[in-house]
Amino acid sequence: MKELSDHIKVHINGEHTFCLNQRIMSRYSGKLKKTIKQQNNNIRVEIHEFPGGVDGFELISRFCYNNGKIQITPSNISILYCSAIFLEMSEKLSPCNLIQKTETFLQGLFYWSWTDILIALKSCEYFFSCADSSGLLDKLIPTLLSKISLNSDFNLITPSSSPSSSSPSPEIVGINVKSSSPTKAWWFDDLTILSPKIIEKVIKTMGCYGNNNNSLILTKFLIHYLKRASSKMRGGNGLKSKWCAEYAGLTDTAVHGVVLMGKTGFSCRGLFWVLRVVSALGLSAECRSELEKLIGGVLEKATLDDLLVSGHSGVGVYDVNFVLRLVRVFVDGDAVAMQRMKKVGRLIDKYMAEISPDHNLKISKFLAVAESLPDNARDSFDGVYRAIDIYVESHPTLSFEERSVLCRCLNYEKLSLEACKDLAKSPRIPPRIAVQALISQQSKVQGEAPLSESSCSPFATQFTSSPGALDSDTLSEYSEAKEEMKVNLQRMQWRVMELEKVCIDMKNQMSKMVKNKSISTTANNRAMPRLC
Repeated sequence: MKELSDHIKVHINGEHTFCLNQRIMSRYSGKLKKTIKQQNNNIRVEIHEFPGGVDGFELISRFCYNNGKIQITPSNISILYCSAIFLEMSEKLSPCNLIQKTETFLQGLFYWSWTDILIALKSCEYFFSCADSSGLLDKLIPTLLSKISLNSDFNLITPSSSPSSSSPSPEIVGINVKSSSPTKAWWFDDLTILSPKIIEKVIKTMGCYGNNNNSLILTKFLIHYLKRASSKMRGGNGLKSKWCAEYAGLTDTAVHGVVLMGKTGFSCRGLFWVLRVVSALGLSAECRSELEKLIGGVLEKATLDDLLVSGHSGVGVYDVNFVLRLVRVFVDGDAVAMQRMKKVGRLIDKYMAEISPDHNLKISKFLAVAESLPDNARDSFDGVYRAIDIYVESHPTLSFEERSVLCRCLNYEKLSLEACKDLAKSPRIPPRIAVQALISQQSKVQGEAPLSESSCSPFATQFTSSPGALDSDTLSEYSEAKEEMKVNLQRMQWRVMELEKVCIDMKNQMSKMVKNKSISTTANNRAMPRLC
């Protein structure tokens, strides 16, 4: 009975129960000694949130049962140190207790290898709070940064004149980056094994967290780290939300760095790539807005592939609102040069042709894209017409009125002769729209519209550059084109008249049918015998 009373059952984190000798465990652990006294004769002790869980407590038990001896290595130093702090294994209870042994081992951190430091930091992610509060991270992280500094082209600034309670000693307050820093440093891949909490702690130790991030090399590392993290993301919305919460601080820090470096640190394509990476892990509305402003300012350097960002399920194949925001930023910029404006005009025309087949794309959204640029952004509206033609063909259920509304974004005077011919022949375009286009084209050829526009007709350049040097072939070609347009215009006018005549005939026939049916019904009623 006495033997049983000398033992205590310790239940760890609700997972496993250890049956241990009270006297042996109380000899090394101040926390267990006090708990056993408070429990009186109760032989069961519950311990929650023990660092390292069951495996950690098993190591502590072995240390106690082995007369305070255990092999300490970089792979178990973190769990032993945090467990010793948690169980109050100090010198007051036993000389050379576990706290002293682990602190002595940590004093040789400077001589650890790069791999040893990573292993020790990696093990801290399972009991991060304890590792942080115990000061273990404040010992490991500066050593990690010093290893990077000694083998890289930048130096850590030390010391600080006003250290804070959360800063390591010596304090790491920033990084000086040389212009020759590589796109991907040697340590980028190695640090991707660390959890977001530890990376966040590293950045805070450097004083570059959030809007304090002024380091190009750190910003590039964060983007690399977030890219790796996004590729590992799996599961449903619940798991994704959890991941986004863990990485929120890192994504915002990365974006702050990108915005600060701006065009000097990242190309236009690089900015789009950054946006894709950080969006996959969640991004605050403020940071997204800042990044979109930066991208919108260099929109003329973008390509069609850059704009083709996937949309939300059920809304559309592509995120059209994103492109509209970029165009708005570009157009609202200060004194946008006409050359840049026309580059964006050509880009948006390509984008419209790409999104037109999307069955979920509404007419209002299509028009918003087409009308997002001023009229002078396009020398020719042929691209807009092609996009309309694709849209109408891909949406065969559109009504007559909807097709007319869709064409309101066209500037008929800026349609080429070939585009105008195609429009006039197209059965998908309402006849009245075709007539308007042909009238505008005829007015342009006759000189009622300025002939200086390069897109007015194939002959505009010849007319404006050397009006007195037109040869007979050019005049003949011009006359043929003019005559062909007149014929097309007459055909369209006859087409409209024929359609109106058909409508009137159908209306008269319907009236006659209704009248005849009424007369027939009345006659039948009169001829029907009455039933008594």
